[in-house]
Amino acid sequence: MNNSLDLGTCALIAANCAAGNLRRTTRLVSQMYDEALRPVGLRGTQFMLLIALTQTGPVPISQLAEALAMDRTTLSRNLKPLEREGWVQTESGDDRRRRLVMLTGEGEDVLVQALPLWEGVQAQIVAGFGPERFAAFLGELTAVQQLTRT
Repeated sequence: MNNSLDLGTCALIAANCAAGNLRRTTRLVSQMYDEALRPVGLRGTQFMLLIALTQTGPVPISQLAEALAMDRTTLSRNLKPLEREGWVQTESGDDRRRRLVMLTGEGEDVLVQALPLWEGVQAQIVAGFGPERFAAFLGELTAVQQLTRT
């Protein structure tokens, strides 16, 4: 049996794999946001967690994980530094087995500082695309997300 690797196929996969291209793009874009948010002590992922909590209010960790397409363990690990900074807090809900996570006043304060930094990067990306192309890009990302939920 011949087990030779088809390098042509590998090259096509490297160029066309949806997951690979999305991950590479995510890393590059995340670096832009991380650099911009560094002065206030946030990373882009942390910023988006705080933003999500502005939309949900106090929420069970499992529900927040689902909304962010994260597993609970990863979300809990990502929340720990935010708790240490005092930007979020968790407490028991009505059912003691259910933990609620919420944004604190300090979390709101750091978001106030971070928003202009985020807006600068966001404006740069939108300008690079042009507003119509950027809106179409967001639409395509939403379509990909919906494909994964069917």
